[in-house]
Amino acid sequence: MIMIKNGLVVTQDKRRRVIEGNVLIDGDAIDEVGGATDKSDIVIDAKNGIVMPGLINMHTHVGMTELRGMVDCSSLERFLEQTTAFDSKNTEGKIRRSARLAAEEMISTGTTSFLDLYYSEDVIADEMSRKGMRSFLSWAVLDKEYTTQKGEPIRNAESFVKRYRNKKMTTPSFGLQGVYVCSKETIEQTNRLAKQYETVVHMHLSETRKEVEGHKKKYSQRPIEWMGRNRFLSRRLVAAHCVWANPKEIGLLARSGTTVVNNSISNARLNSGSANVRDMIKKRINVTLGTDSTASNDSLDMFQTMKFSALMNGLPAQHVLDAATVNAARALGSEIGSIERGKKADIIILNDDAAMRPTTRDNAVSNIVFAAQGGNVDTTIINGRVIKR
Repeated sequence: MIMIKNGLVVTQDKRRRVIEGNVLIDGDAIDEVGGATDKSDIVIDAKNGIVMPGLINMHTHVGMTELRGMVDCSSLERFLEQTTAFDSKNTEGKIRRSARLAAEEMISTGTTSFLDLYYSEDVIADEMSRKGMRSFLSWAVLDKEYTTQKGEPIRNAESFVKRYRNKKMTTPSFGLQGVYVCSKETIEQTNRLAKQYETVVHMHLSETRKEVEGHKKKYSQRPIEWMGRNRFLSRRLVAAHCVWANPKEIGLLARSGTTVVNNSISNARLNSGSANVRDMIKKRINVTLGTDSTASNDSLDMFQTMKFSALMNGLPAQHVLDAATVNAARALGSEIGSIERGKKADIIILNDDAAMRPTTRDNAVSNIVFAAQGGNVDTTIINGRVIKR
């Protein structure tokens, strides 16, 4: 057992309680919160620190981490040209090194789980298991004429899901690169398989003006509108970006139960625009947060993402923290994202840095979003294991 004592605990439970007390971990789960009794083997004193749920990065491409700082451009189209050239020459060794770098950065900066979209997810799964990270991995599917993968992408994805569906720390799923490289038939087939294997579908959607205009020319409908008409929007779908969703499409996303991932830093860096997150939240869309890859963000630090998202969209700190924890857990169908009895023990502790003082029960959430940085993470616990101390 592990006892975390004397911390200011930001529980993210249904009442969003912030309490002064202890947290007892038994095995891989949280056993007691608040007045936990000391019957532990390991004691961590969190005096003057914040104890909080580990952050959940809902959109990234960890196999591209070696591209950090290598792609410096101001449009997604140019970015895709450069990264496609990289992918065509990519190797298993490079993907493994990229995944290792990503794991080290995420663990160091308080991310305990993430949703990825890439190919060779089996290589990534292996590296994440070595590092002790909880990973949700979507194998990228696209039409065969556009892919750099060996073999047929949809069959590669299904094979991956079959092989990894019962793994403890890896949850496999299906990805869609985007409507610009996925035909109606490819999306239909992917959705059928996702329903069969009970997985999420993770995709890029309405990221740029060019994507929207190109789709209108081809199908006489905007991407999200077309997805809705073909019944491709659902609670199973995790749609990254949605920068160019108009009010009608926001309504479609809301009614279908689709989860949206806001990637504000990546969108700003590639000059893609800014999603209308305020209206999405008003419509009760399940909004989550992602960093995107280090090629378009340069960082996997979710504290940066929380602050930037709050400032870009004029959001209160609690909404942003929800997006990075409980909202993400809901989309993934996983018992993580809050510090409550029975939940998986994915917990981080922030240290008592001068830039965080004073921190009290009244301002703890605000300080997490607006003052904290990844460097404030003192301890990272994933599935009841102390990964960083």
